[in-house]
Amino acid sequence: MTLHTMMITADPGIARHVTDAGNDVLFVDLESIGKADRQGHVDSWKSPHVPADVSRLRAAAPDAVLMVRLNPFHDGTGAEIADALARGADALMLPMFRDWQTVARFADLVAGRAQVVPLAETAGALAAIPDLLARARPDRLHIGLNDLHLDLGHRFMFQPLAEGLLDAPAAALRAAGVPFGIGGLARLDAGAIPARMVLGEHARLGSSWAILSRSFHDRATTLAELTARVDFAAELAALRACLAGWQAAGPLALAANRAAFRDAVAAAGG
Repeated sequence: MTLHTMMITADPGIARHVTDAGNDVLFVDLESIGKADRQGHVDSWKSPHVPADVSRLRAAAPDAVLMVRLNPFHDGTGAEIADALARGADALMLPMFRDWQTVARFADLVAGRAQVVPLAETAGALAAIPDLLARARPDRLHIGLNDLHLDLGHRFMFQPLAEGLLDAPAAALRAAGVPFGIGGLARLDAGAIPARMVLGEHARLGSSWAILSRSFHDRATTLAELTARVDFAAELAALRACLAGWQAAGPLALAANRAAFRDAVAAAGG
């Protein structure tokens, strides 16, 4: 499986550049409800994006796959879906669900007009994955580590992965043939836990999707900053080559990487 990536941006120049460099999905983040209350005390992404950014990116990269993360399901979800679709969204992400029924209601509102990508980032969401796959099978699923570790009361973002809490959900997704991803990735040898090590866990679990984190692009917000700081195409190719290498490695290599990953997470505070 090839590594597929999502780049969070509202800048049209960056959108065009990263699409040309091989990024798979442009990601506009409209989630605001409850985000500051959940993550206000941690250094995580809090989006300044607005609906007009969806239109701007669609115009800048008409050939790209454009995904929009909406708010958690609420009374205004139907209106949010309609607006994102009118602006050209190809996929819609639902954050902070806790049961399969919420995803089913969301999918009913989307009505096949875009891909549905649930974001499993609560303990309830992880537990609901088997029922979700049986009753409201999504096009793809992503497991978010920022809110998940907070929901579980963990100290460090990678702790749920290190403790094996994603093994059963990943096995269910593999068995159902539903593509999935886990968290975000920094550049290959950067990040709180090096992406090289994290990618070994992606390979072990069968994940083929990741968000390119702020560490990957060094928090660039303009095209000039991005091109000055990162050789985007080269760094993206390095991540993909690394995942391919792990996928070709045997179980002993993956087991050794898992042990090293768990030690690194423990040393980092998890």
